[in-house]
Amino acid sequence: MIILVDQDGPLADFEKGFLDAWRTQFPNEHFVPLHQRRTFYVRDDYPKELRDKVESIYFAPRFYLNLPPVNGSLEALKMLVELGHDVRICTSPLSRYENCVLEKYQWVEKHFDRDFTKRIVLSKDKTIIRGKLLIDDKPVIEGGETAEWEHILYDCSYNQEVGNKKRLTWANWKDVLVF
Repeated sequence: MIILVDQDGPLADFEKGFLDAWRTQFPNEHFVPLHQRRTFYVRDDYPKELRDKVESIYFAPRFYLNLPPVNGSLEALKMLVELGHDVRICTSPLSRYENCVLEKYQWVEKHFDRDFTKRIVLSKDKTIIRGKLLIDDKPVIEGGETAEWEHILYDCSYNQEVGNKKRLTWANWKDVLVF
């Protein structure tokens, strides 16, 4: 079975990476703890006057490369591959992709191996990607096609309003992904 897994959120801990960088670079500025985040895009949880600073964090060189893995994510993906599934990392690049795209590949190589980078699918429109399941933290995924995959929601504070989808964490994935 083809299982698509979003990179930022379910695999690479974007939230921790962002908060750590924010608190280091802007220690006197307001920050939003993860449990208080309510929107998918981190910039939307901050006041407009801080948005340039927010974007400066995730547009910066080495931000994506240095994101820590989400606890249990690497082991879960390796196990899914060992079980015979065709696991693909399905990720959307930023519009300002100068650092993002290369670093997403480097992150996968760093935490898996170079061969695993062949499993990366980069697309702004995930609805056109073929697969049985998509594990993604984004509450609603829209695009140009009707997706053939089932959206399994990677559970986060900012997607709690979604009630009609299966929810997954790397602690419960074996119970949610019943094959």
